[in-house]
Amino acid sequence: MPFEGVDFYDMDSLLSEEERAVRDMVREWVEDNVIPIIGECYVEGRFPRELVPKMGELGFMGANLPEEYGCAGLNNVAYGLINQELERGDSGIRSFASVQGSLVMYPIFEFGTEEHRKEWLPKLASGEKIGCFGLTEPDFGSNPGGMITTARKTDDGWLINGAKMWITSGSMADVAIIWAQTGEIGDAKGIRGFVVPTDARGFTAKDQKGKLSLRASDTSELVLEDVHVSEEALMPKSGGLKSPLKCLTQARYGIAWGGLGAAMACYDEAVSYSKNRVMFDKPIGGFQLQQARLADMLTEITKGQLLALQLGRLKDAGTMTPQQVSLAKRNNVNLAAEAARETRRLLGANGILAEYQAMRHMANIESVYTYEGTHDIHTLILGQEITGISAFS
Repeated sequence: MPFEGVDFYDMDSLLSEEERAVRDMVREWVEDNVIPIIGECYVEGRFPRELVPKMGELGFMGANLPEEYGCAGLNNVAYGLINQELERGDSGIRSFASVQGSLVMYPIFEFGTEEHRKEWLPKLASGEKIGCFGLTEPDFGSNPGGMITTARKTDDGWLINGAKMWITSGSMADVAIIWAQTGEIGDAKGIRGFVVPTDARGFTAKDQKGKLSLRASDTSELVLEDVHVSEEALMPKSGGLKSPLKCLTQARYGIAWGGLGAAMACYDEAVSYSKNRVMFDKPIGGFQLQQARLADMLTEITKGQLLALQLGRLKDAGTMTPQQVSLAKRNNVNLAAEAARETRRLLGANGILAEYQAMRHMANIESVYTYEGTHDIHTLILGQEITGISAFS
């Protein structure tokens, strides 16, 4: 049966007509185009790049950026609902759209020049060009301020050297947003952002091998060896660690909605399976243990929906804080992990098969639990907000 959603508290009544229409459009597209192939893509370890042109045509990338740059110009709740439905298909699909919009298009829009915007945003929005975001390094994940990638001024531009790790879309990107240290190593104030074409001499991307999570996603290591870029490659409004962190806040917002999508997919599968799987002469949904699992999943999803919706309203009002995003990302990804795990257990041995969704979502969410700020880092961000005392130093 087609997915009909999870709406125990009549969330639809809190959405505008446009927001519901956007969600339903993405939901139908995922049902028709992602669900039939994603299990096979996951097993093969292949990102379904053939979906990108249609994702661009439908306006999934940078959907909350202005129409004048070829984007959909939607509000942030509609943008969140897009992420929810894409991750209901697979975290890798949502990750692609999230990186393209929040980590490539957003910094170009926010920190770049008007020439950057006009050159890149329409092509990235349509899917004609693909981008990646180079912040994380092999030795610097949760502490990006310690990055050792450098950009040194030359007579006619910049010379960039360094390596970036765990880069979504890195191997297929046409352009990379590279964050580099322009001052002394360890001085977070010297971090600047650069728009770097991936065909630049000295720029290489290598697929990350051996992944047991996000297998239907392109993940790469980037190496930059004396990559020369022009002065115009610098995004002039970028400055200090706050610039890439501002980008991550945008991505984390989408992830808070995406986690709900993964949880809803698992819950829907658990409910369907519990009604049809017969054991001891009755459907397993009639046993107390399974009903408790379903009740817990529904409760947490409903709480997460209300959390994400209010966060979206705050973002649209311009009052959202990074700490509020941390709370939502932390909560909703965690509930997705629990929903996937409990669904896998409810399905028994069948739960490990690729024809079901639970194990794939369960493995994917372990990555989402870690990236864009680990669960523990967001815990400490909230702790600092509560107490006024930093636990980071």
